Amino acid sequence: MHGGPASPGWLLVALCAATGAYCLLRMRSPVEEQRRAAGGEALMGFGMAAMAVPAAVFTPPSWAWPVYAGVFGAAALRALWGARRTPHHLHHLLGTAAMVYMALAMAASPAHHHHEHGNSGVPLVTGALLLYFAGYVLLSGIRLMPVTGAVGGGVGGAIGGRGSVGWGDRPELARACRLSMGIGMVAMLLTL
Repeated sequence: MHGGPASPGWLLVALCAATGAYCLLRMRSPVEEQRRAAGGEALMGFGMAAMAVPAAVFTPPSWAWPVYAGVFGAAALRALWGARRTPHHLHHLLGTAAMVYMALAMAASPAHHHHEHGNSGVPLVTGALLLYFAGYVLLSGIRLMPVTGAVGGGVGGAIGGRGSVGWGDRPELARACRLSMGIGMVAMLLTL
């Protein structure tokens, strides 16, 4: 995450920070479940942005990685608690667990020494996480494709005169937000 070229790193920082900012705006939704999900996604977006800052600009102190692991460990426990009522929290659980895994991997290996012990190939956990998030990105991308023959109710998704849906409550924007974070997670896992 901190050892690659600067340009792709900055693109990843921008993608994750913009996603986190949009998720903060989604927290203003009148729907409680949407606010709760948006809060967790904002934490993920900003956490991913912070982890993706190129090392040439800023190398975090050694104590930062255990702090990341602790913050995302707490978020994973919260997602685990929420998974008992909503299956979508399982995805949040895997995302926060992946963040804990990456933080611990960065804490365990100093910069530029990721493969110093002759460890060739992709570790099993990294590979499993890559497969999951690559599949998630593909499925999320398919879900964003427009459905032909769908009847829309105008700008904002108002159907049958029920009023317009605020831009922060539009499901396709929330899906695009999750897709962006999935892409960011794949990029971060590839550089691990």
